[in-house]
Amino acid sequence: MAVFKAFSPAAEVNGSTVYSVLDGMGPFRTRGMIILRGCGITDLRPDGWYPQQAWLDAFHLIQDMIGPKTVYQIGKKIPENIQLPPGFDTIESALPLLDASYQMNHRGGEIGHIEYKQTGERSGTITCPNPMPCDFERGAFEAFTNKFRSRDCQPKVEHDPAAPCKKHGGETCTYHITW
Repeated sequence: MAVFKAFSPAAEVNGSTVYSVLDGMGPFRTRGMIILRGCGITDLRPDGWYPQQAWLDAFHLIQDMIGPKTVYQIGKKIPENIQLPPGFDTIESALPLLDASYQMNHRGGEIGHIEYKQTGERSGTITCPNPMPCDFERGAFEAFTNKFRSRDCQPKVEHDPAAPCKKHGGETCTYHITW
């Protein structure tokens, strides 16, 4: 398992998810379109399906050319762009549905997973055996927890420094969530 490397050549991602690249690049949206086209994603439509590897290639270029902060910003746009399963409306209901959402927005062969385990009344752990970069994942999880939080909580997402990390050759990244 490697970051930026699709598990299956048949794996695809839907167009609404790919739009997060453009939204996350803000004023550099045109540069994002050029990068996506250069990676083979042309005629971008929300209802279209595109090779996951092309999308991962775009992330890799963005990280190398612009930096991990932009990859993080793209992750923060995920909740605004992807399809969500029914019941995805509070932190408590959303976290167990992260993998279902990931599966809804990808298809074709092995695509990876998002594994959630509740560890306390207001805490949990997410492990990500998938090819997505960890800066993207952290941004997405922070955006999800903030979007679905109640007024009385301030969610926190921490990348586990003691667990394996895809940036350093690990097969997964792990995040601790509290709210």
